[in-house]
Amino acid sequence: MQPSGVITITTDFGHKGPFAAVMKGVIVSRFPGATVIDLAHDIPAQWPPEAGFWVSRSYRYFPRGTVHIAIVDPGVGTERDILIVEYDGHYFMAPDNGLLAQMLDDADDAAVFTLDFDSLGRLGIGVPSATFHGRDIFAPIAAELAAGRTRPVAIGTATCEWVPAWLDPPKATDGSVSGVIVTVDTFGNLISNIDSALIDGFSEPVARIAGHQIPMLTTYGRAKPGEYLALINSFGVVEIARAESNAAEGLGAERGAPLRVTDGYDT
Repeated sequence: MQPSGVITITTDFGHKGPFAAVMKGVIVSRFPGATVIDLAHDIPAQWPPEAGFWVSRSYRYFPRGTVHIAIVDPGVGTERDILIVEYDGHYFMAPDNGLLAQMLDDADDAAVFTLDFDSLGRLGIGVPSATFHGRDIFAPIAAELAAGRTRPVAIGTATCEWVPAWLDPPKATDGSVSGVIVTVDTFGNLISNIDSALIDGFSEPVARIAGHQIPMLTTYGRAKPGEYLALINSFGVVEIARAESNAAEGLGAERGAPLRVTDGYDT
């Protein structure tokens, strides 16, 4: 794989403090030609499923050869492994805590490695701190991968096992698909893990959440102000919205809430 020189960063660090910026500093110090892009830093603290969701739904919009690092790491400094993955022309790096599991479970041709910590010295990486592996491990390795100076096979051990995903995948039965809300965006829209392909055959899809039956429309403006609607969003999954308002607040729902899409209303 030909590295593109692009690195994306996804974390739960937020925007208070220098943490994300310091990671970028480490990257460009090692590889001044790197292009570093913030994917998201507002992942809810210690909630790996959302980070994995956004990485898996966003990576294809970047050049092949991009390195994607995702850090939501409540187990930092413990014996947890770090995964380095080569898949679909991209590199991915994340703690082995379920963050990448949903993507890997569906990726038969992914090459998955656990980081060999003994390789850090060979890359000129010093002893990492116990609390900031983003700066001390992820950032320098991302720089080496993006520069083409190493590959996962050179610094890791191949594996076919990883920590399971925190959320179950959607379950489809005849005329019904059950999933879960993965995240709530800044507008209060509830974004689920139900892919559009799972309901393509439905003639009259209806979303059911928090005791409501909500029609599937094509876009936000098709509903009157204050009305709830379901739609397939720009990332190809079912989303619950409220026209010119906040669906999460109105429904009293948040991430982890169950969602079911049926073919038709109750009669």
